[in-house]
Amino acid sequence: MQEIIDLSQEIYSGMPVYRRLPPVQVEPYATHEEWAGEKDPKTQTPAVNRLDMGEHTGTHVDAISHMGKAYADQSIETMPLSTFYTSGFCLDFSHKGLQALIEPDEIAAACTSCGQEIKKGDTLLFHTDHYRRAFGTPAWGKGPGLSAQSARWLGEQGIAAFGVETMAPGVSGVSNRAVHDICGELNFTHYENLVNLHLLLNRGRFRFIGLPLKIRGGTGSPVRAIAVFEE
Repeated sequence: MQEIIDLSQEIYSGMPVYRRLPPVQVEPYATHEEWAGEKDPKTQTPAVNRLDMGEHTGTHVDAISHMGKAYADQSIETMPLSTFYTSGFCLDFSHKGLQALIEPDEIAAACTSCGQEIKKGDTLLFHTDHYRRAFGTPAWGKGPGLSAQSARWLGEQGIAAFGVETMAPGVSGVSNRAVHDICGELNFTHYENLVNLHLLLNRGRFRFIGLPLKIRGGTGSPVRAIAVFEE
């Protein structure tokens, strides 16, 4: 038996996105009534929707090419699928407040507390409870995040990726740019806008899957991220 936990936000018109990114619009492109040739239909049932949004919408993964100009050839479709299909575990940082930094010694202590050791190729998820506390509020863009030192420390452990509930892996205006730079330098990535991380706490390892769309030249992609527990 498997238990599959959905870690992904819904995508819908007007949803919150990171500043200066394209707004999201989902609207019918064709309806079943149009296809059937109905005249003056009383309903409009979508047969095909048009999606207008950026690659970094909702729950998504960043390509290495997103991290800086020097990595332009490492777009999303060039990255190995093994990056997005890994073992993982979740750490509890729900005690962190708005714009608080998560430091390396705190990550090491959290690993010890939950009885896990970081292995090469892992995906580490950071539960801050910021989604449940702040999504859709003015505080949503002010979540906690990794410090630059933490990003470097994680990269040096050889992880494939880490994931956060917030719209940015670091604290915006403090460490976020540096976290991206370090991901590019050390060749690992991150997921943003994850949900349901509270359901993973104190449950040990799981299979993490966050496959991106195969976008030619893509700087990132929405994903349907899941955690799979084998029973």
